[in-house]
Amino acid sequence: MSKLLIMLHGVGSNGADLAPIGQHIAQNIGAEYASPDAPHRFDQGGPGRQWFSITDVTGANRPNRVAEARASFNATLSALIETHGLQNQLHNVALIGFSQGSIMALDAVASGRWPVGAVVAFSLRLASPTPLTPALKTPVLLIHGTTDPVMPITEATTAEAALTAAGVQTTLHLLPGVGHTITPAGVALAETFLRTRLN
Repeated sequence: MSKLLIMLHGVGSNGADLAPIGQHIAQNIGAEYASPDAPHRFDQGGPGRQWFSITDVTGANRPNRVAEARASFNATLSALIETHGLQNQLHNVALIGFSQGSIMALDAVASGRWPVGAVVAFSLRLASPTPLTPALKTPVLLIHGTTDPVMPITEATTAEAALTAAGVQTTLHLLPGVGHTITPAGVALAETFLRTRLN
């Protein structure tokens, strides 16, 4: 049975940035992977892409931006999943997000829209509108560096508490001395998690 990992990059980046990680994990667990570009051009210049704008973003207006990004996000995922013939087998799909991509991956599950087989969020933030209405059968792995200067460690611990309270099976790994990045140790944690969840 085909398994698919969908990589979701950070703001100002592109799909090619996470493709090597997706390829590495996919090869090791016997899956396919896709690493799409976000739907929108990064509005602060350069060739990068974004899931939603971070211009003048605040804690108060971010959830609404996430909600507004859902339609284009859903279209991106739907096209990929249909291409791989898994539209009726979401349990064989995993979302792997970094930074803004982690916001969208967590929102996909926290909103209940995408009851996929697993979600991995690196350098994360839970920014979904409340109340959460999660897909309760989707396990979530949170991986966050303790010295992340972009998304403080409190984002990870707050997300774990909120998801757990909403009934989501959530595991948090804090990586000492790691900043806003994906490390080999984090990739290894994700690989182990996905190997046991996608089967």
